[in-house]
Amino acid sequence: MTKSINMEVNIGELKLKNPIMTASGTYGFGREFEEFMDISKLGGIMVKGLTLKPRKGNKAPRIAETPGGMLNSVGLENPGVEYFVKEELPYLKKKGVTVIANISGNTIEEYCKMAEIINDTDCDAVEMNISCPNVKEGGVAFGTDSDVVYKITKEVRKKLDKPFIVKLSPNVTNIKEIAVSAEKGGADCISLINTLLGMAIDINTRRPILRNNVGGLSGPAIKPVALRMVWQVSQVVNIPIIGMGGIMTAEDIIEFLLAGASAVSVGTANFVDPTITMKMLDKLREYLAKNNISDVNKLVGKIKTY
Repeated sequence: MTKSINMEVNIGELKLKNPIMTASGTYGFGREFEEFMDISKLGGIMVKGLTLKPRKGNKAPRIAETPGGMLNSVGLENPGVEYFVKEELPYLKKKGVTVIANISGNTIEEYCKMAEIINDTDCDAVEMNISCPNVKEGGVAFGTDSDVVYKITKEVRKKLDKPFIVKLSPNVTNIKEIAVSAEKGGADCISLINTLLGMAIDINTRRPILRNNVGGLSGPAIKPVALRMVWQVSQVVNIPIIGMGGIMTAEDIIEFLLAGASAVSVGTANFVDPTITMKMLDKLREYLAKNNISDVNKLVGKIKTY
């Protein structure tokens, strides 16, 4: 049995006390979970998706449970980046939390403006969600075109001195091509995957359950897709990867690390058990001790493929 286990990981210049973070949109701004656990023990919190101006989000119903997961079409309801900077960020920093702001926009200019605003704060890093519709290009998501991914990453990178994470959409033909474009554009790290596009129908009303008709599928059902994409991307980029998608157990985390992720984000599992991340952290330590592994980083990319 190893005596001391290093749980710290580095995502570029971003240092995390352990590799377990919470995924944007599943953990609010952290306050909501404080009655259940010490949020400062997390590797980091990827806060609720932020937009330049406050958004009310989509009309209800906007959450639907599915076999092995859930669909959401919340529509980025949030109080806006300025509110976050003034009200939520100082609170989290006082608690000793590593804070990663997640930004979304409809134009490159919006993304750049948000990056400028956050760059002047003590927020630890920025995660850019490129699954949003590009209103200037007919509403197609930024993250589905490698040239657009390169362009938006390059432009936002100019506005940021902080560690910069680009969150990839799985709703693409070639995830490796998209990841390489993000790296070339200046990303310090890639996070994947965002939700898969899905649908659920009420057979009695014969209508989609979600008012928006379709939504993002998350939960254990998408884990095999997420693992495959993390493994593929790890082979073509030289920057760290944050893996996410269906992580429900410590064993899931270990799989993502072996596939090539340096850290992970836990999402839907937080709705099932608000203390799940701490249980996962304890189990991860147990696994490392049992296998006489002194450093969690030694698991990264150690999959033995055929």
